[in-house]
Amino acid sequence: MIISSYLPEQKLDNVELSELFPEWTPKKIEKKLGVKVRHIAASDETALDMAVKACEKLFQSVDRSIIDYVLLCTQSPDYFLPTSACILQDRLGLRTEVGALDFNLGCSGFVYGLSLAKGLLAAGIADNVLLVVSETYSKHIHPRDKGNRSIFGDAASAMLVDRSMLPKIHEFALGTDGRGWNNLIIPNSGMRNRPNSPAEDWTDENGSLRNDDNLYMNGPEIFNFTIDAVPKLVNQVLDKNKMSLDDIGYVIFHQANQYMLHYLRDIVGIPEEKFYIGMMETGNTVSATIPLALEKCIQDGTVKQGDKVLIAGFGVGYSYGATILSI
Repeated sequence: MIISSYLPEQKLDNVELSELFPEWTPKKIEKKLGVKVRHIAASDETALDMAVKACEKLFQSVDRSIIDYVLLCTQSPDYFLPTSACILQDRLGLRTEVGALDFNLGCSGFVYGLSLAKGLLAAGIADNVLLVVSETYSKHIHPRDKGNRSIFGDAASAMLVDRSMLPKIHEFALGTDGRGWNNLIIPNSGMRNRPNSPAEDWTDENGSLRNDDNLYMNGPEIFNFTIDAVPKLVNQVLDKNKMSLDDIGYVIFHQANQYMLHYLRDIVGIPEEKFYIGMMETGNTVSATIPLALEKCIQDGTVKQGDKVLIAGFGVGYSYGATILSI
């Protein structure tokens, strides 16, 4: 399994946040969220730029000429049109005989991307899929939105999904509940709302300043959705694969926030030594949290060859999904 990631050079730490929001101390932020530092894309650095850098790292060990399909997950595209995946193909110097498409998903995006890649491989449409996730949520957040600025960071990851991986990507459990669409949203981000002037600032229920041009997250509702959906999702993916938690060597959930992860681990009944929490130096990087974690765990030996790893993503949409990988 070959994964390469890119983190922007610019950083936002808890000291800087506490200077902006004096009611929060660095220790309070760290204790509540499990985050010390977030990597933030530069003002002239886009999700596409970051995707290129993650892919170029991957191509240090993968021959780019074998790629025959590009899947790019982002909710921060350079343009509404054309698709960023087409531009990515050109910037990477890939053959023109490749398929390329964007898909718009957030925290479940990596899992969904694996399901798409597996389908392309199983159908014989592709042999070597370049799966890329890249997100710059920092560009969606109001500068005075202390809640979201403290949670989210930017990152990109690239992964080769080739035919040899088909038996290693097990069955998927996927879910969608669009009733929660307005609980994590940028209201003025598409064709539905097209204001003639900049949106006016207002203060949300958490005391954060924001407007309808920026990201809004209803934290309590997202939490309620997560603790209801994710335990069921874990049971579903285990049932589909005729496994139990005893068969799983390690579990990696989307890194939403530390409190939520501890809560989920407890109610699902996952042993602490089998469960990944690693947001301290990155924050919540949306679709990139799971591949960042996989890359780290493989490199440091936490996950070893032959281990089965359960991964689960969940969030905006609401969208959620899980699968099991044999490393």
